[in-house]
Amino acid sequence: MLDPFVCFTVHPLRIVTSFMVSVLLCSCTLVFAEETELRISAVVKAVQQAQDSVVNIHGHKTVSQSTERGYNDRQVNGMGTGVIIDERGYIVTNHHVVDGVRRIRVKLSDDREVVARLVDHDPKTDLAIIKIPSNGDLPKIAVGTSNDLMTGETVIALGNAYGYEHTVTKGIISALHRSVQVSDSQGYNDLIQTDASINPGNSGGPLLNIDGEMIGINVAVRVGAQGIGFALPVDEVMEVAGHLLSIRKIDRRWHGVTGNTRISQRNVEFVVETVGKRSPAERGGLKPGDVVTEIDGFVVHRTLDFERALIGRKATEEVPVHVLRENQSKTLKLVLSSTSQQEPNINDRAWELFGLKLESAPAARVRRINSRYRGGLRVISVRSSSPASVQGIQRGDILVGMHVWETVSLENVAYIMNRNDIKEFQPVKFYVLRGNETLYGHLPITLR
Repeated sequence: MLDPFVCFTVHPLRIVTSFMVSVLLCSCTLVFAEETELRISAVVKAVQQAQDSVVNIHGHKTVSQSTERGYNDRQVNGMGTGVIIDERGYIVTNHHVVDGVRRIRVKLSDDREVVARLVDHDPKTDLAIIKIPSNGDLPKIAVGTSNDLMTGETVIALGNAYGYEHTVTKGIISALHRSVQVSDSQGYNDLIQTDASINPGNSGGPLLNIDGEMIGINVAVRVGAQGIGFALPVDEVMEVAGHLLSIRKIDRRWHGVTGNTRISQRNVEFVVETVGKRSPAERGGLKPGDVVTEIDGFVVHRTLDFERALIGRKATEEVPVHVLRENQSKTLKLVLSSTSQQEPNINDRAWELFGLKLESAPAARVRRINSRYRGGLRVISVRSSSPASVQGIQRGDILVGMHVWETVSLENVAYIMNRNDIKEFQPVKFYVLRGNETLYGHLPITLR
């Protein structure tokens, strides 16, 4: 028979022990819950928001290497990063990431691997657009603005650093408006400097703010320096992307609108600057000063949004366009035209104003003559006694620029001719290629 005292002492002890275990378990549960909440920091949330729209890029390219016997070609592995900016598979990256790559391999966040094609690029900013197959359901990046960046604010870089896919690094903005010359042929202006680790392979990837919005594209590493990387401001990136994804280039369509992305603090809006004469936009009722807010369900803030909303539209399709005009909301109808309908109108006006008839010159040929130019317009006729004739422009010259704008396409010339302030900068300075030389002069314009 057990001693009653022993039974008494053991039983209460067992009860106390069970109670303590229960308390400890409850305490552990509370501690774990608290840790989990703390671990999901603002940085974690930012990465989770953006990571599915970031892709890794791989490929092989041939480079020429100088040797004692001349030049030898060799194969090198290329790597970089890209950012999905449209659900249909359009991706922005650095041009040097994909330049010369025969087969651009893109790996998505879910480990799917697809092959991309190069759509277009801008040599000045070293940006390119590539396209991957899509059903229109790809996650696109949330875009912020670089207009209100602050030195010292937290930033996050995502990318394919040294081939280590989906690498995340964190730092701060070290400085703004930096100019960097990375090679004899490539320089950048107005860069964001950061101490977030940016390594080879990060090129073309996003620089995020703490809200998970893209505020830059990583472009350069300072060789020999630690903790110094650079990114292109997102506002410039989006404007360049808008021009690279214009429906003229993608679909050979024409709308006749030249617009500007207006940014005030964090308010970003697309404002119509000019409307081409006899253009679809003019026929649809669009006017300079209109703020385009939506196109057939696409919310519009930037030039890129305006072009994205019109990609894939048929020339006969009637597209609803919502605008703000003098603080009043209006719904207009835009019916696009093919570029073949546009070009005679532009050439008629160029013949009237300048005495020139123009046609697109092969871009590759223009770049071979002078790599500074992305393309140009070949002069096919000059009217006798016209401003162009007086200035010595000849048939066969390639018009590469007017005033401060390039003239890669007839649409560029239309933009210049349709500007409301064209009187203010005439006579218009022009640049032509003749042989291997760049010549310039001034075109006085008689406005009728």
